Amino acid sequence: MTVPVRFRPHRRAALAAAAAGLIASPSVARAQTPLRWRMVTSWPRNLPGPAFSAQRLADRIRLLSGGRIVVQVFAAGEIVPAFSVHDAVGNATVELGHTASFFAIGRDPAFAFFTSVPFGFTPPEHGSWIYSGGGQALWDETAARFGFKPLLGGNTGVSMGGWFRREIASAEDVKGLTIRMVGLGAELFQRMGATALAIPPADIYPALERGAIDAAEFTSPGSDIQLGLWRAAPFYYAPGFNKPNGSSELIVNKALWDGLPADLKGIIDAASQAEQVIALAEIEKLNMEALAQMVGVHGVKLRGFPAGLVTLARRHAADLMRDLGTRSPMAARVLASYGTYQARLSPWTRVSLHAALGAREV
Repeated sequence: MTVPVRFRPHRRAALAAAAAGLIASPSVARAQTPLRWRMVTSWPRNLPGPAFSAQRLADRIRLLSGGRIVVQVFAAGEIVPAFSVHDAVGNATVELGHTASFFAIGRDPAFAFFTSVPFGFTPPEHGSWIYSGGGQALWDETAARFGFKPLLGGNTGVSMGGWFRREIASAEDVKGLTIRMVGLGAELFQRMGATALAIPPADIYPALERGAIDAAEFTSPGSDIQLGLWRAAPFYYAPGFNKPNGSSELIVNKALWDGLPADLKGIIDAASQAEQVIALAEIEKLNMEALAQMVGVHGVKLRGFPAGLVTLARRHAADLMRDLGTRSPMAARVLASYGTYQARLSPWTRVSLHAALGAREV
């Protein structure tokens, strides 16, 4: 005869609470059980550059962990909208995210520095500050208040200045334009008289096509080509002074991160660092090929911003940086670190990379 097991009321309540915790919280490490995590992203599926990085990170984490961590990648909108990745990871809706830090500047302006600021670091300089100049510690502190651990997760290189429906002959031509731009670059163009809108990547072309915007900046040719922006805005401008670095980030729910054993933390960190190298190498190839196709096949009109516009932008950028330091205590600290490191690094960049490129030009 089988006797049914009866749970006492307090035991039943304890089990219910435990089950609720498993559903509401990210997966945690359990012996012999693969961790199955979801990574939400800010990118359309298969977008060259950032979406490639997200998938490679997932694949590399699984490989390096020997299958102990299995990551499924979701494009923007499949679970959460493109600009909601930080919230989804911070509140434990999902375990991982792949996004750009400056999408979180509404939470703290300091986040802008961990993607790009106008006239700021190039990709190698930015990596130097994060890995060797104290940037990672400040980034960790900024993000901890919002429930996630950030790591560099790829890079689309130096950005272009954007796609425009008509030519820009002077700084006056920017006034009154509506442009898709995010981060501090958006505020910079607003100070020059434009209206900047934060539009998710997948929605940029439709906005250009229907005339809701006059111009759009995303990243560099290797990623931009997938969006087909030249069909609506054929003038492609450089330099991308508004975003000279294209860092994306891998973010992990902080409670999950804190509970991981040291070896799994090391695996995720190693996957992140590897992606920095691979993404920057890949984007140079993608940019090379895409720019040639854009100009040679699609008739894109490559232009340089007028010198007067760049000079005006530089002046506004200096004012913007000063203002930024007053907007939050964290922004002031990050600005001080970033500015000091850039001032120390610039003389070397000037006599090395800048001089070498100048000498190479005929």
